[in-house]
Amino acid sequence: MSTDLESTEVVEAELVEDGGAPAGGEVAPYDPVAAILAALDTKAAEDLHEARPRKTKTGYARDWGLWGEFHAWLAERTGTRLPLSAITVGTYVAFVKWLDEVVEAAPNSIERRVTGVASEARRRGYEVPKAARAAATQALKPLKLDKERQQRGRGKAAAITPADLRKMNTAPLERSPQEGARRRRPLVVPELARLRDRSLHTLRFAVAGRNEEMSALDDTDIRLVAEGLEVHVPSVKGRPPRDVPVAYGESADTCAVRCWIAWQQAKLAAGAAPGGPAYLPVSQWGALGMKRLSPDGCGRAITRSAQYAGLTGRRITGHSGRRGLVTTGRRKGKRPEKLRSQGGWAKNSSVFWEYVDEGEKWEDNATEGIGL
Repeated sequence: MSTDLESTEVVEAELVEDGGAPAGGEVAPYDPVAAILAALDTKAAEDLHEARPRKTKTGYARDWGLWGEFHAWLAERTGTRLPLSAITVGTYVAFVKWLDEVVEAAPNSIERRVTGVASEARRRGYEVPKAARAAATQALKPLKLDKERQQRGRGKAAAITPADLRKMNTAPLERSPQEGARRRRPLVVPELARLRDRSLHTLRFAVAGRNEEMSALDDTDIRLVAEGLEVHVPSVKGRPPRDVPVAYGESADTCAVRCWIAWQQAKLAAGAAPGGPAYLPVSQWGALGMKRLSPDGCGRAITRSAQYAGLTGRRITGHSGRRGLVTTGRRKGKRPEKLRSQGGWAKNSSVFWEYVDEGEKWEDNATEGIGL
């Protein structure tokens, strides 16, 4: 047998994925120019990313985390998990709506997050079509013209504490007129309104409730048991419902259970229908309304109570209770999974873990006990 080797021709080629090869079995030729340009583009994207301020990089990483949260939320509703690289007109507009309706972000924050996602996507080598960016911009236009949505953009809501709740719930009933108000005489808060606000604020804190969730609660969602309350927080804006327990508190002024019992008894005595909305409007003269308190009304109630209690210098809104439960809970050693379940946060929620970090910042502090 001959051992001579036959001469062969070596052909340089690149591997391609199935379906990407030219027809007829041809092998796509290696293009050194395209390869070098692609490598330079990748290196440039990394260099530009590293040159960004640390705060910008952290913000963009948080934006990408929210993009992942959005995809998880979408997967729960469609049954299909889309890849994070799926940046289309449909996904980008849906992302804007999710940030507006579910996260309740301010329009300016939504715009910045859309930019952050685009930047991070390009850094990862994903295509961001111009049509998708244009569609997101178009979806943002009406949101920027909405005054209520613009109010969301005044900075993050401050966390409240049980001590803050106590000040709010024990503030004097006589309130002086605010600066610039048309009313000149002091306002005496009706007892019915005081009882409602005490219950609204303490239960909001206990269940980490959003304005929409507090508004949607019915009497039948709140069940009194030996240990306290079992609260069924209803689904709002596509979020899943949750069932959470609320134990008796240490103080009558901040105990969500006792405050709820007092309010429920008072509103039924005032003519409220049993089994109706949990929280109802109360006029300045003490007249009870029959329609449920709106989400905006729930938010204004806590802001108003904070102002009259002298809690100035912080932005206290309807979200302050959600943040406060996590930060206070972590300081008291409550497990993160318990707190996350109580407020209905997603497992990978970057916002929730930000609150956890805030509650833990003085635990095993880096500068404590090192000889300073």
